[in-house]
Amino acid sequence: MSSSSTTDHEAREKRVATASGKYSGSLWAWIIKIALLGVLDAIAIYGVMTAIAHGSTLMAIGVGAIAVIITLIYLPPNRMLPAKYLAPGIVFMLIFSVGVMAYTIYVGFTNYGDGHNGSRDDAVAAIQRNNQERVPNAPVYDSAVAEQDGTLALIVIDPQTKQVRAGTSDQALEPVEGAELNSLGKITSLPGYRVLPFSEVSQRSDEISKLQVPVSKDSSAGFIRTTTGSQAFEFTSTMTYDKKTGTMTDKKGTVYKDDGHGNFVSASGKALEPGWKVTVGFENFKKALTDQDVRGPFLRVTAWTFAFAVLSVLTTFALGLALALLFNDTSMKGQKLYRILMLLPYAFPGFLSALVWSGMFNQEFGFINQVLLGGASIPWLTDPWIAKAAVLIVNLWLGFPYMFIVSTGALQSIPGDILEASRIDGASAWRTFTKIKLPLLMVPLAPLLISSFAFNFNNFVLIYMLTLGGPRFTDTSLDVGATDILISMVYKVAFSGAGRDYGLASAFSVIIFIIVGVISWLGFRQTKALEEVN
Repeated sequence: MSSSSTTDHEAREKRVATASGKYSGSLWAWIIKIALLGVLDAIAIYGVMTAIAHGSTLMAIGVGAIAVIITLIYLPPNRMLPAKYLAPGIVFMLIFSVGVMAYTIYVGFTNYGDGHNGSRDDAVAAIQRNNQERVPNAPVYDSAVAEQDGTLALIVIDPQTKQVRAGTSDQALEPVEGAELNSLGKITSLPGYRVLPFSEVSQRSDEISKLQVPVSKDSSAGFIRTTTGSQAFEFTSTMTYDKKTGTMTDKKGTVYKDDGHGNFVSASGKALEPGWKVTVGFENFKKALTDQDVRGPFLRVTAWTFAFAVLSVLTTFALGLALALLFNDTSMKGQKLYRILMLLPYAFPGFLSALVWSGMFNQEFGFINQVLLGGASIPWLTDPWIAKAAVLIVNLWLGFPYMFIVSTGALQSIPGDILEASRIDGASAWRTFTKIKLPLLMVPLAPLLISSFAFNFNNFVLIYMLTLGGPRFTDTSLDVGATDILISMVYKVAFSGAGRDYGLASAFSVIIFIIVGVISWLGFRQTKALEEVN
């Protein structure tokens, strides 16, 4: 065989081996892709089934649509390549941004909050659970208290059938097998449960006394309760629910009807608690703007929010720009050291700085009153107007380093020949700054100032850590104070106080979103005029 034919044969073998390797690699890639898509679709199917079970039809449709689109994008081997790169980001944006916004808007049109958390069926079960009396002449159950996966459970022996049954607050009594009894007929162990010893039952007596186990899945059938752990008794609800008429009736014959706002209410106006979540339309928005108990604090907080955001931007920008101009002189000795020192407040965590300043502003023992002011007694955090000044001072400390950084960068980007020309023409330093430097600086800095306004408009951490929004207003039932801004007011309405009103808080959030969005849109429109400077 000639050397040329040998060479051709070896080349063919190499091509075959290369093609075989590529085919094998693509085959494994295809198998892995199919497997991953299968897992994704399985999770999506489970999510759709769960959403349907909870009555969330729109969520089920959304999850199913996303799964189908992802599968259609990634299943073809060499098609829709740009979509394969864009799809993950779009999906996460829909879930964590658009989805959250849509849910917040939805909650703003409901009565969701304390007393209106669940569905109508949940409210009926809770009302029947909260209104009980012991069944007279009912048999006594031998019982034991146990734990199953960290949840308290009650194990009872039916006095008639001697059958052992177990259940929890959320799971009705069901027959169980494998229970062991001692010589006295007491339950000592049960597979899957940890029977509590007497000492632990005594320690957890308050928790055990609240344990109510449904006799069956129908909450009107009654509950089994115990106080000693060794004996349990049957209780029945004093409230009867009629599914046909949708009414509740107590043992005295008083009828409670659905008032259309998520509560059962009697003819005399007495409402049963809890209620259930329903759509209330624009009532939350109407309450925010017309209810005097809410409107007054809301308007005052809104005015202070605008003042705080505007003053924060102006003061931090003025100080940051002044320091940037001061330290922009290359002939200054120690210029780099000074710049590093200016950045220290920015490097320190903001919430820790707010806590430190809160201690320094203490009226009795604070560093500012006792040391800097020689023992003065200025109510920095308890007087409404002084507290607002304190907030602006701390925010100036926290915010000027950022403005110093961006202003320094913008100053260094100004062409030197322009400044040289102004000096040759005899322009003063102030005229050079106002007519040349500041207009050129505003081109890149204007969008940053708008974003800084939006940030301070929602600067929750500073307000909450420094003043908790206080001092509190005395003319309203809301837990709102003089230094609260809209976002901290929303937090208090939703998560603090005696009644958590998520619907009203979501309505406030929607209003905040609209305000910030409109202001940002107007601001960015105005920045287009600055681009003509270039």
